[in-house]
Amino acid sequence: MKLLRSTLLFTAMTLLSRISGFARDMLQATLFGTGGAMSAFIVAYRIPNFLRRVFAEGSMAMAFVPVLNEIRERRDPAALHDFIDHMAGSLAAVVFVVAGIGMLAAPLIAAVFTPGTLDEPEKFALTAEMLRITFPYLVFISLMALCASVLNSFGKFGLAAFTPVLHNLTVIAAMLLLAPHMEVPPKALAWGVLVAGFLQLALLWPALARLGLRPRFKLGFQHADVRRVGRLMIPTLFSSSVAQVNLLVGTVFASLLADGSQDWLYYSDRLIEFPLGLFGVAIGTVILPHLSRRFAAQDHAGYSQSLDWGLRLVLLVGWPAGLGLMFLAEPITATVYNYGRFTGHDTQMAAWSLTAMSIGVPAFMASKVLLPAFYARQDTKTPMRAALWTVAANVGLTVAIVTPLALNHTVGGHAGIAFATGIAGLVNALWLFVALRRQQIFTAQPGWLLYLLKLLLAGAAMVTTLLTLRLHIGDWSALHALQRVLWLVTAVTAGAASYAVVLLATGFAPQSFSRPLSRDSMSASLYSVAP
Repeated sequence: MKLLRSTLLFTAMTLLSRISGFARDMLQATLFGTGGAMSAFIVAYRIPNFLRRVFAEGSMAMAFVPVLNEIRERRDPAALHDFIDHMAGSLAAVVFVVAGIGMLAAPLIAAVFTPGTLDEPEKFALTAEMLRITFPYLVFISLMALCASVLNSFGKFGLAAFTPVLHNLTVIAAMLLLAPHMEVPPKALAWGVLVAGFLQLALLWPALARLGLRPRFKLGFQHADVRRVGRLMIPTLFSSSVAQVNLLVGTVFASLLADGSQDWLYYSDRLIEFPLGLFGVAIGTVILPHLSRRFAAQDHAGYSQSLDWGLRLVLLVGWPAGLGLMFLAEPITATVYNYGRFTGHDTQMAAWSLTAMSIGVPAFMASKVLLPAFYARQDTKTPMRAALWTVAANVGLTVAIVTPLALNHTVGGHAGIAFATGIAGLVNALWLFVALRRQQIFTAQPGWLLYLLKLLLAGAAMVTTLLTLRLHIGDWSALHALQRVLWLVTAVTAGAASYAVVLLATGFAPQSFSRPLSRDSMSASLYSVAP
C-alpha cells in the first residue's frame, strides 16, 4: 500500500507540474509562435535538458540510488553522510566543467545540432548566445537532482515532485515580466530556465538539512563508493537518456526540413511528456528505491512481484494514454496551442507529429519501469546494449523515412522523425523485457494473457467513443477557445469512462494495485473474470 501511496503522491504533484507546463507552453506558443528565435531557444533548451537527464534524474540517479540504499541497509549513518558529502563534491566539480565547456563551445555545439542554420547567421548566432545562458542551468539542476534522490530514498517524494512546478512558474514569469523589455523576446525563456534551476535547488537544500544530510562538498574521485557510482553511471550515461538521444537526433534532422519543424516536434513531444511524466516517471521514480532495497535484502520473490506490479500499472495507464493522444491529436493541439502567433498550419503540423509519436507511448512508459529493474541490481551494461540498438534503429528509420520526404519537399516530413522515435521506443522496451526474461530476473505472475485481452477490449471501446465524438464535432480549430476546452474535457472523460466500464465489466479489480501482490492473491483478484 505504501508503494501505491507514494506513486499517487508523486503523480498528484506531477499533475500540478503538467498543468503548469501546459500553461507555460500555451503562453509560449501564443506569444512567440514557431520558427526563427523560437527555434533557436528550443535547441538551446534541449541540449542542456539532455545533459540534465544524464547528470540529474537520469543516469546519476539510476546509479546513485542503489548504492545509497545499500549503504543505508548495511552501514551506519556516518558512512551514509560521508558518501553524500563526497558524491556532492564530485558531481559539482564535473557539472561545473561540463557547463563551462558548453558555454565556450556554444557555436560548435550549435553547428553540430542545427546544421540547417549555418546559412542563417542571425539564427545561428542567437542559438549559440542562448546556449551560453542555459548551460549553467545544468549545475543547479544536477545538484537539485542529487537532493531529490536522497529525499526519494527516504520516502519523501512530495517536495522533489513539486520542483517542476516551480520551474514552469519561473519561466512563465520570465515571459510576462522580462520578455516585453528584450529586443529578442524569446531570450527571456533562456533566462527563465537559468533562474528556475537556481530556485529548484534552493527549495530542496533545506530539506536535506532537516534529515541531517545536507552535503558538505568534498572531492571524492578516490572515494570507494563514489567510484562505484561512477562505474555504474558510465554505461547509464547513454541508456537512461535514450529517449533524449533520439530527440536530439530528430532535432538535427528537423533543422534540415521546413522552418518550424523543430518547434512542431517540440510541442508534440511536450504533449507526449504529459502521461509519461504523470505516470511513467512517477512509477519509475518510486519503484527504483523499492527494487534496490528488495535486491539488497536478497528478497528475490518480492523484487519480481514488485516489477510485475509496475509493468501492469504502466500498461493500464500507458495503453489508453497512447490511444487518446493518437486519436485526439488535432483536438488536443488546437486546444492547447492554437492561439495568437501559433497558426492553424502549426496546429496541423504539430498534430501530425503527435499522432506519429503516440505509437510509442506505452513503450516509453514501460521503459521507465524496466530500466530500474536493471539499475536496482547495479546492472548497467544490459540497458546500455539496449540503448545502442535503440538509437541505431532510430537513426536508420529516420534516414529511411525522412530522406525521400525531404528530397521531394513533402509537407510534414517532421512526422517521419516522430514516427521513427515512437518505433525506437518500442524497440527499447522490447529489448529490455526480453533481456529480463532471458536472465531469469523477472517471473511473470499468472494471468497476463487475460489481462492484456481486457486492455485490448477496453482500448477498442475507448477508440470507438473518441472517433464518434470527433465525427460529431468536426473541425476543432473552428471552435471558440472555451468550446474547445469543454469538448476536449467531454471527449477525454467519455473515452476514459468507456475504457473503465469495459475493464470493470470484464472483472478487473482496481484494489489489486494497492500493493505488489503475491501470486495467489493476484491470480484470484486482478485476472479473474466476472461471472
